[in-house]
Amino acid sequence: MSRPTPLRDVHESLGATLTDFAGWLMPLRYGSESAEHNAVRGAAGLFDLSHMGEIFLMGPEAGQALDYALVGHLSALVPGRARYTMIVNEHGGVLDDLIVYRLGDEEFMVVANASNYEKVGNELKNRAKAYEVVVEDRSDQYALIAVQGPRAQEILATLTDADLAGLKYYAGLPGLVDGRRVLIARTGYTGEDGFELFVANEDAVPLWHALMAAGEPYGLKPAGLSSRDTLRLEAGMPLYGNELSAELTPFDAGLGRVVKFDKPGDFVGRSALEAVKDDPPRRRLVGLVARGRRVPRHGYPVTKDGAVVGEVTSGAPSQTLGRPIAMAYVDTGAEEGLAVDIRGSQEPMDLVELPFYRRNK
Repeated sequence: MSRPTPLRDVHESLGATLTDFAGWLMPLRYGSESAEHNAVRGAAGLFDLSHMGEIFLMGPEAGQALDYALVGHLSALVPGRARYTMIVNEHGGVLDDLIVYRLGDEEFMVVANASNYEKVGNELKNRAKAYEVVVEDRSDQYALIAVQGPRAQEILATLTDADLAGLKYYAGLPGLVDGRRVLIARTGYTGEDGFELFVANEDAVPLWHALMAAGEPYGLKPAGLSSRDTLRLEAGMPLYGNELSAELTPFDAGLGRVVKFDKPGDFVGRSALEAVKDDPPRRRLVGLVARGRRVPRHGYPVTKDGAVVGEVTSGAPSQTLGRPIAMAYVDTGAEEGLAVDIRGSQEPMDLVELPFYRRNK
């Protein structure tokens, strides 16, 4: 049985197509997914992300516990800032990619993916046992609503006195939005500017309605999982289970920069990651743009002269580029003459560096 978010009735009233995602009943689309995608690129979209997990660490050694548990140097974060990082196993395989917010001197919030947050919470509790810290999974207490797009700041500014203009990317601050207590974070998963709003479950519905009303003059539309996936794909952002898995290290995914070997002390997976950090990659994550109209999808083989040289991890039509695109792991050195085997047809592809899309700043 899929778990509903606090906004289920809202989604149904808007005519959303609901689907199971990681055990949650989530809006796939409200109407046209291309219209939702284009609204985010041109104006703004409103997303329900309440399936994400929120795990809190509190205590004088919270930062040190996170330094040991994760690959990043989280104790170096100043209050009010956030960082993208990962949790890996002893072999260096990625268990999840995360955003960690430092809320205070002795308080952090770890945001995990919906499919992994219970596993991440349990791992954090186990890894923090030697530290003076309390680990609490508060995922059931929070809804998460995102306003994403070039007009997101204008829309949100009509509902809050918080200093949005001064809020940097990957930073957060507590504030009132429509009179409700919210953690306002300048983060997102679309390649656009925007905000993610962590709010108590009971305030989710009135906050959603206030944002919809405030955004209507600016072209804001509710947006579902389908457009969120095409937006993050254009922005070259990895999805756990596609570009990231326990069989891949951060270096395999081209994200070795998140591993901080220069932080003090040991961390889980350090030895395994040190052993491979200088190895030339056997495969690398690349972008593929189709020359034709057929869409490469997850799991399709990438070929060169008929031989398999890789595999598509994510693929979709790109509204912004007007052509099908994909991310794929491809053998190092195989850069020209690539195709994707789409149901027996070798469809030619151009290899490009990620991301496919960068917003104008």
